[in-house]
Amino acid sequence: MDKTSIIGILLGIIAVGVGMVLKGVSIVAIINPAALLIIFVGTAASVCIAFPGSTLKKIPSLFKIIFKKSEQSDIKELIVMFTDWANQTRREGILSLEKQVDEVEDPFLSSGLQLAIDGQTPEFIRDVMLEKLDAMESRHQEGAAVFSQAGTYAPTLGVLGAVIGLIAALGDMQDMDVLGQAISAAFVATLLGIFSGYVLWHPFANKLKEKSKKEIQHKEIIIEGILSITTGDSANVVKEKMSSYMSSKDLLKINQEEADAQKEAE
Repeated sequence: MDKTSIIGILLGIIAVGVGMVLKGVSIVAIINPAALLIIFVGTAASVCIAFPGSTLKKIPSLFKIIFKKSEQSDIKELIVMFTDWANQTRREGILSLEKQVDEVEDPFLSSGLQLAIDGQTPEFIRDVMLEKLDAMESRHQEGAAVFSQAGTYAPTLGVLGAVIGLIAALGDMQDMDVLGQAISAAFVATLLGIFSGYVLWHPFANKLKEKSKKEIQHKEIIIEGILSITTGDSANVVKEKMSSYMSSKDLLKINQEEADAQKEAE
């Protein structure tokens, strides 16, 4: 579970709820069926019009990505794995990695490693894996665009809801108390539209983009590692190439762990 998504939503709800109470507004005012219908059903309708069915079918899986913690290996684990493979390849040859193909759970890594074992050239491997990476990035952008567009539509629909509420309120101006309540209720749609757009949909889109960036970087490191093994680079060279993706602090930590392990071995 990605706790930051849950915490962010809860903080947003608390901020608006407490702010309403401090301003003297009842929380019950938000429970407005007409406003909820206009904002959430209207936003869903707009998204359905804007995107094809093939994209809309992915929405449940997109929510899963937003609220699920990423399980991919970190850069440190990749460096250790590829340096071990580099040593093994230099000792026993590239074919000795056939066993690792079946053990690897990442399909992207497995397919790239299989290309290297099959004797394909580094240029061919790079082209194939980059094409897969570009296709994945396009899919990710398409998914993020759904929430980004929803975040654009919702506030505008909030204004539409307020206009509809004002039309209804101004239709009967004889009772000023009722008129005041009606005008107040009219702006609930605006509140819900802005809240859902800028606390839910736009942040969801940004979360998907950030996770996509990390996954792309993860796969770029894999490509670099496979190409290094294919060209017969030493473990030290592989480590230096892949370390360029790490912060100096993390790199220092890895070097310290390696030094400690070497001392224990001696």
